[in-house]
Amino acid sequence: MSLKLNPLHPLFAAEASGVDITKPLSPQMVDAIDDAMNRYAVLVFRGQPLSQDEQMAFTLSFGPLDLGFKKASNQHARLKYKELADISNVAEDGEIAERSHRRIVNNMANQLWHSDSSFQNPPARYSMLHSVVNPSSGGETEFADLRAAYDGLDAGLLAEIEGLEAEHFALHSRFMLGDTDYTQQQIDAIPRVRWPLIRTHPGSGRKLLFVGVHASHIEGLPVAEGRVLLSDLLEHATQPAYVYRHRWQVGDLVIWDNRCTVHRGRRYDLSQRRELRRSTTLDVDRADVHALASEASVVY
Repeated sequence: MSLKLNPLHPLFAAEASGVDITKPLSPQMVDAIDDAMNRYAVLVFRGQPLSQDEQMAFTLSFGPLDLGFKKASNQHARLKYKELADISNVAEDGEIAERSHRRIVNNMANQLWHSDSSFQNPPARYSMLHSVVNPSSGGETEFADLRAAYDGLDAGLLAEIEGLEAEHFALHSRFMLGDTDYTQQQIDAIPRVRWPLIRTHPGSGRKLLFVGVHASHIEGLPVAEGRVLLSDLLEHATQPAYVYRHRWQVGDLVIWDNRCTVHRGRRYDLSQRRELRRSTTLDVDRADVHALASEASVVY
């Protein structure tokens, strides 16, 4: 089998076919998918009904697993693995959750433009979201290409932000949404980190504008000024020309590179059942991947 790619957007994102990702991947196929990710940043695999075990095995082919926000959350998981994020409106009893359920409140933050785990070091590399049940309408996921956003920056603005760093905080978006019921231990569970606003993507070598809702302020600027600037930059980065909108089908698996994209979920009717599972890899050196992945796999 060989990987086939069909572009879905003029700038990035492609549908990938020609490989059964429910089966173990050869090293050559892992490299081919990596190469495609460096070019397209978002890959869509259609008609791949993965079990939880299969999704975990596929994810581990690309690196060690990331717990991300779960380091700061005590919420009970319905899923088999703690490294699988339950992007659903389903409660622990298997029924559709009430709107006040903690999972619903927490997942509301997914509707804000963000890069997974930008609030930690190392951050996330790839996220993989698998569709199990979809509502009748809504619930799409949108992706924005931060490399294209950099390319489109005005020269004056680029000069203004060159060298600036933003602090990223795990609970910033939750606090924005009024979700403040966290202990000090949870608040401190993921130390805040700083990332330059202008970064270079290691896979493609392209420069990018690294923004998203986890960025709480800009170092060296008054908080208000920095937050307005971050808002303006995020608005620029997510303009329609830079965005691919994915309309989910059952069995889809979408992979995106958190180092050069931001994404958000769209609204849907919370009275209709919706279930997606997300797995994520850490952004570590390629030489460390196999050892760390092997170590992680024995946990289960």
